[in-house]
Amino acid sequence: MPKTLTESERTYIRARLKAETEKSLASYGIRKTTIDDLVKRVGIPKGTFYLFYESKEQLLFEVIMDFDREAQEQMLQEVKALPGVPDVEEFTDVILRLYRRVNQSFLPRLMQSGELEYFMRTVPPELSRQHAERDREAMNRMFAAFPGMQSDRAEVLSAAFRGVFITMLFKDEIGVDIYEDALRVLIRGVVLQLAEQ
Repeated sequence: MPKTLTESERTYIRARLKAETEKSLASYGIRKTTIDDLVKRVGIPKGTFYLFYESKEQLLFEVIMDFDREAQEQMLQEVKALPGVPDVEEFTDVILRLYRRVNQSFLPRLMQSGELEYFMRTVPPELSRQHAERDREAMNRMFAAFPGMQSDRAEVLSAAFRGVFITMLFKDEIGVDIYEDALRVLIRGVVLQLAEQ
């Protein structure tokens, strides 16, 4: 009979599983991140893993969504901290910091290998819809800093930011040494469009 875990043990194990999953994703990617390796790193029996997650995919999805949510919340807090209607340069810096955080995470490796796109296609449609809706809400909250933003315009600008995000796949082609400067130019271009509202 499995040992009953206290709430603090459950919290600790869940946090460790997520932290080790992030490290494994950054080093090995989705396919080579295994439950066996994760439970070994966390120091729990394999059966204990299934008390928390039905599958590796469920854990991966939660880790990816947690990272996404934390990055968006941090960006939104920075936007809220700006005085009044954001200045183009200040707002560009906020967005650029978001892209830097993402760039230093496990996500670029997953994007460049194609594993993230494949994985997201395997996620149940209702979870994909929830993720897309959460992204839309975060963008709308960000755009709320700009009075008079029209919803159709917000959708286009949101798509523009996603387009800029995709440039991470082409960092080598753009030029690693000039990538961040080019990224700033692209972000600033979208921010200028926001400021014209």
